[in-house]
Amino acid sequence: MWNVTQNGCRDGIMVYMKIAILGAGAFGTALGGVLADNGYDVDYYDPQIECEKLSDVVDGAKCIVMCVPSTAAPHVLPHLPHNVPLIVATKGILCDNIFDGFSDYMVLSGPGFAADIKMAKPTKLTATDDRIVELFGNEFLSFDRTSDRRGVLMCGALKNVYAILAGYLELEPGTKAHEEFLTEVAEEMQALLSANGADPDTVNLVCGKGDLRLTCDYPSRNYTYGRKLRRESGCVPDNTVEGLSALKRIERGEIKVPDEAKYLHKIMEVYKNGAKC
Repeated sequence: MWNVTQNGCRDGIMVYMKIAILGAGAFGTALGGVLADNGYDVDYYDPQIECEKLSDVVDGAKCIVMCVPSTAAPHVLPHLPHNVPLIVATKGILCDNIFDGFSDYMVLSGPGFAADIKMAKPTKLTATDDRIVELFGNEFLSFDRTSDRRGVLMCGALKNVYAILAGYLELEPGTKAHEEFLTEVAEEMQALLSANGADPDTVNLVCGKGDLRLTCDYPSRNYTYGRKLRRESGCVPDNTVEGLSALKRIERGEIKVPDEAKYLHKIMEVYKNGAKC
């Protein structure tokens, strides 16, 4: 069993456990900052730096934290060692079959903005393994727990899709219509998780309802894009909109979609008719 407290002394010199962070964007550096503050040796891989080698960053790492965009994950995973514990902090991965062959992976997700984590604002996330809590736990980060890796991954992808629809329907946060939408979508997400072999109760954790509420509001890129799409059919998003990638994968049949999933069918219809980005 891997132990997160593998720091120790060698020849009188303190040796710190190395953790590789894949993705040097806002969220990756926020999580890396927490790990560094907790005393771990953090090394980043930035896929945008051409001269940087992934193999050099993961070499000697006792744990790998994946924070790359969901579209980049399938291209990164084949180059990772399968025997090193992997923490998946990438949101937007619908199906867990891309982790086939990885003997030890866990998922970290939830309603946490990178800026809030960097500013040490109280934030609650969902972890699928106690080792995540040991690594990242501090005075402002707290966690709820589940072993349902598939459900946590699905919640992280589906909430982006529903956020696009919330923006498209111009649902204003705080209104009765917005609250009813969140309630009905949470029930729909439970049906989707159940249909795909995940635990529907996972939706009740912060990775589900909490992240859904956060994403169906400003300044979420998905929510903002949905509002823009309402006014400009076929508009091209200014920034990465993870919900669009998830929609494409749903269209390709990556997950089972029950007939009663009316909101998901609605946004799929909108996507077919206008969101060709």
